[in-house]
Amino acid sequence: MESLVVFNLEKNSPDNWKIINDAVMGGKSLGSFYFNEKGNCVFEGNVSLENNGGFSLLRYRFAKIVPKEYSKVIIRVKGDGKQYQFRIRSKVTDDHVYITYFETSNEWEDIEILLSDMYPTFRGNKLQKPNYAKESLEEIAFLIGNKRAEGFKLEIDSIILT
Repeated sequence: MESLVVFNLEKNSPDNWKIINDAVMGGKSLGSFYFNEKGNCVFEGNVSLENNGGFSLLRYRFAKIVPKEYSKVIIRVKGDGKQYQFRIRSKVTDDHVYITYFETSNEWEDIEILLSDMYPTFRGNKLQKPNYAKESLEEIAFLIGNKRAEGFKLEIDSIILT
């Protein structure tokens, strides 16, 4: 079975990417994204705890994928030593997302995430529903929200289903 590229240098259109900061609930965090000279997506900014804030999210939406035959996602990233949350959404109309956490270093690394380990949450609360069932995939997101004010930078090279 071949891998399925969800995002890489050839699929780097900024049109499908969007920042959502905690301003949606009154917070003051500021995240942004851009594509650097190497074609990688860079997600960076500052998380603020003011006004009950504390997160920044980078969302990537795409045409529906049915990932039944894949068991994991491999994200090639270069982080800043901080923890990030990796999120997937089966349908863009779903309220809940499936999440897991990963640690970064200051080096490029391939982080493997088992799709079956991703569990459902809504607004930070774990739901009493089954883990991700791989029926549909329409959105991937990266979130930083470590309950502290901090700068952050995550460089994303590729996202691949295997």
